[in-house]
Amino acid sequence: MGAKPFQFLELKRAMPRELPVAVRVLGWNEIYGGYDADDAKQQSQRCIDCGNPYCEWKCPVHNYIPNWMKLVEEGRLFEAAALAHETNPLPEICGRVCPQDRLCEGACTLATGFGAVTIGAIEKYIVDTAFRQGWRPDLSNVVRTGRRVAIVGAGPAGLACADRLVRAGIEAHVYDRYEEIGGLLTFGIPPFKLEKDVVATRRHVLEHMGVRFVLNSEIDAAAMRTLVRDYDAVFVATGAYTPVDGKLPGQSLDGVLEALPFLVANARRVLAKGSESFADVTPASARTSPANDSDPFALAGQRVVVLGGGDTAMDCVRTSARLGAASVTCVYRRDEASMPGSRREVQNARDEGVRFVFERQPLAIEGSSAVTGVRVAETRAAPGAGGRGTARDVVAGSETTLPADVVILAFGFRASPAPWLAEHGVALDGDGRIVVNGANALPFQTRSPKIFAGGDNVRGADLVVTAVHDGREAGLAIARLLST
Repeated sequence: MGAKPFQFLELKRAMPRELPVAVRVLGWNEIYGGYDADDAKQQSQRCIDCGNPYCEWKCPVHNYIPNWMKLVEEGRLFEAAALAHETNPLPEICGRVCPQDRLCEGACTLATGFGAVTIGAIEKYIVDTAFRQGWRPDLSNVVRTGRRVAIVGAGPAGLACADRLVRAGIEAHVYDRYEEIGGLLTFGIPPFKLEKDVVATRRHVLEHMGVRFVLNSEIDAAAMRTLVRDYDAVFVATGAYTPVDGKLPGQSLDGVLEALPFLVANARRVLAKGSESFADVTPASARTSPANDSDPFALAGQRVVVLGGGDTAMDCVRTSARLGAASVTCVYRRDEASMPGSRREVQNARDEGVRFVFERQPLAIEGSSAVTGVRVAETRAAPGAGGRGTARDVVAGSETTLPADVVILAFGFRASPAPWLAEHGVALDGDGRIVVNGANALPFQTRSPKIFAGGDNVRGADLVVTAVHDGREAGLAIARLLST
C-alpha cells in the first residue's frame, strides 16, 4: 500500500538529529546530522504534492521538489539524485546553506499549522547518500563539440556554469586564485554550516565529469587577454568581496576586524592550510579599511560585538562563540523582523548564547589605541514608513555605549570588479556590478559577446542558490552561442 494521502496529520515534521548546544560550540562540525532511508521516506511522504507547488516557484532554481519527494518515498534514490541535478548543479550544498525557511519551506502549503516538509534535509539526504553509494551524473550520451570555455572563479556560479557546459560537450577550465575550489563555500561559510569534505566531494564529481581546475591562479590583465584569445567564451564569476564601509569613527583601532577576512582566516586555520595574515587572505582591492594585525582567534574571554544583521553576521557571531568569547552581541539597526538573513541561523545563534540588540544604530567605535566599546543610539521607523528598506530615525538623547574588546564589521559586501573588464568593453553599473542582458544579448552575456558574467558580481552580494542559478543559466546560454 502507498502512503496515506493525509500522512502529514499523523507524522510530524522532524528535522535530522541536531548536536546539543553544549557540544556543538566546542567544535566545527555541522550541527545537523542526516536522515537514514526510513526517516527520509517518512518525511517525504508528508508532501501533499500540491497541484501548484509553491515550493518550486519560491526556489530560485525551481527544483522539482514534489517529484523527487515521490522518488525518495518509492526508494528510487539514484533517479531522485539525477532529477535534483537537472535543476541544481550543487544540490547537496544548497540543501545545507539555503535559507529554506524563507524560500521553499517558507512557501510550503503545510508551513502554516502543520510544519513545512523538510525539503532542505531531504535534498541533502538524496545527494549525500547517492554519492556514497557510487552514483555519478551520467554523461555517456554527451557528444564532445571541441569547444572550450574559461571560467574565472570557482565559487558556486563558476561551478554551476562548468557543470552545464560539460553536459553540453564543452570543455570547462575553471581558474581560481585559491588553492581549493568553492570560493566562499570553502573559505567563507563556516564548517558548522558546510563541512569542507562536501565541497571536496563535489570537486571529485566535477573532475569525473571532465571539468579541469586551474587553482592558485590569479587572473590579471595579461591572463585575461590570453583567455579571451584562446577560448571560445569566458564566464566571469568573481563574486562580491568588497566590504560595505560603515565609515564609523574608530574603525582603525586595534580589535576592529572585517567580517570576511575574519571568516576566511578562520576557515584556513580549521582546514590547517596555513597561518596567513589578514592581508594575505584578502586582496588589497577588496579592503576598504586597514587590515588588523591582531590575532583574529584570540577571542577567549573577550567581549565581541558584531555590527550587522545578515547571514555573514550570523557566521561571525557563531564563529566567535566557538572561539571562546566571553560574550557575543549582535547589533542591528532595524527590528528582528527586518533581518535579511535566515531565521534558523538567528535561532541557532541565540541557542549558542549570542545576545541580540535590535534597533540600534552604531555611531562610533570607542577607544584610544584599542577598542573599548561601541557607541550606539536607538532607532525607530520614520513616520508612515513600512518595510525593511525604509528609512529609520535616530532617537535623540538615546546614545549608550556597549562594552567591547573586539568589534567585527559585517555591513555587507559589494561587487569587486576586476580592472581588466574595461579593456574588453564590459560595462559596469554605478555600484560596480557587471552589466549583462542587454538588448539582443543572450542571458548573462555582457557587452563583449565572448564574455558572460553571473553571480554576486552581477547581482551584488546574494544567496548561494541565486549564484547557482546564474551560473546554470549562463552555461546554457554559452552552449547556445557555441552551437551556432
